[in-house]
Amino acid sequence: MPTIVQKFGGTSVSDPDRIRRAASRVADAREAGFDVVVVASAMGRTTDDLIELAERISPVPDRRELDMLMATGEQASVALLAMALRERGCSAGALTGGQAGIRTDGVHGRARITRIECGRLERMLSRGEIPVVAGFQGTSEEGELTTLGRGGSDTTAVALAAALRVREQGGCCEIFTDVDGVYTADPRLVRHAVKLPRISYEEMLELAALGAGVMHARAVLFGEKYGVPIHVRHSQKPDSGTMISRENASMEELAVVGCALKDELGRVSIRQVRNAVGLQGRLFTALAHSNIVVDDIVQTEQGAATMIAFTVEHPDLGDAKQIVARTLAELGEGEMSVEVGLAKVSVVGVGMKSHAGVASRMFRALGDAGIGIHNITTSEIKISCIIDHAEGQRALETVHSAFGLGLGNSATVAMQIDSSRI
Repeated sequence: MPTIVQKFGGTSVSDPDRIRRAASRVADAREAGFDVVVVASAMGRTTDDLIELAERISPVPDRRELDMLMATGEQASVALLAMALRERGCSAGALTGGQAGIRTDGVHGRARITRIECGRLERMLSRGEIPVVAGFQGTSEEGELTTLGRGGSDTTAVALAAALRVREQGGCCEIFTDVDGVYTADPRLVRHAVKLPRISYEEMLELAALGAGVMHARAVLFGEKYGVPIHVRHSQKPDSGTMISRENASMEELAVVGCALKDELGRVSIRQVRNAVGLQGRLFTALAHSNIVVDDIVQTEQGAATMIAFTVEHPDLGDAKQIVARTLAELGEGEMSVEVGLAKVSVVGVGMKSHAGVASRMFRALGDAGIGIHNITTSEIKISCIIDHAEGQRALETVHSAFGLGLGNSATVAMQIDSSRI
């Protein structure tokens, strides 16, 4: 039988009734002829509550002990979901990430999956059992429990789907969440956002990295690397959804498919430092060793000195400041400044490769709305602008409207863009 992986987010298992409904989805898939592996997140706000509890004990909790605590949320969910499946007459067993064979690099709080040993899962499936795996976690080669960081349960699900080779069997990875697919913008922020029936890995990866909350970038990367079809579906309305798959020719008809907002950014700037060979490698290697993801980097020359600025998400800002301060102390020169209250608005589309005028349309729309741009970054399929945090939602609505994304008329939008060439 084809194998599918079904992942249920926190809102999908937030109370006993929803856990039973999730069990019904799993049982329906089993009865339809699929082998099913289930991945579950912690119930509702459990993870936030556990973090808050830890901070009441210690203002800066030890990361190892925090992992031990946070992993209990997913373990409670999978145990309850396995019980609900058994009540429906299904043979099911709950597994921690480590028991499911998920091995990580051992970095607490931000671990990366290094390999998956599928033996136990395959044995359970061969016996007609349903493995119910705790998302967001794994174990290191030394046996240490680790968590995967933000979006970890999505990553768990797609990684398991890749390891089990579900695509080769005609299966996919189904992500059940509290939205019914991927929209042209976050529908909670933009009223006229339109659901996309299909989107490429490349576009989804950019949107996820740029702040779209539907899928996490690491999960999409796994999908793209191993060709795992990812079906994003609403846990209460499972008949609809968005399929994330490889790019096809029709996807280039629309220059922009969606826009995203990433808020709560901070910018660290270094000034009055000589641009010595190896300076950049020294600084960003130190940041990388602390698993700090840098968002945008700008470097400008100021006579004999150089200025380097980069943005990070607010939770990483404290660690980034410490690393930069230490680097400047080792260099014996330079000064650091920090800005908070920034955001980034972006537009994405593989059609940008073959359509001109996207940048001018975006910049003109923001300018007409009186929204200042602090920095611009581009790639083949995205354009991003750093703006003030207070302007974030208005900027998102502005660019969404400028590209006619709420209209759902790709031919009209493509024509408008072509008529406004740079």
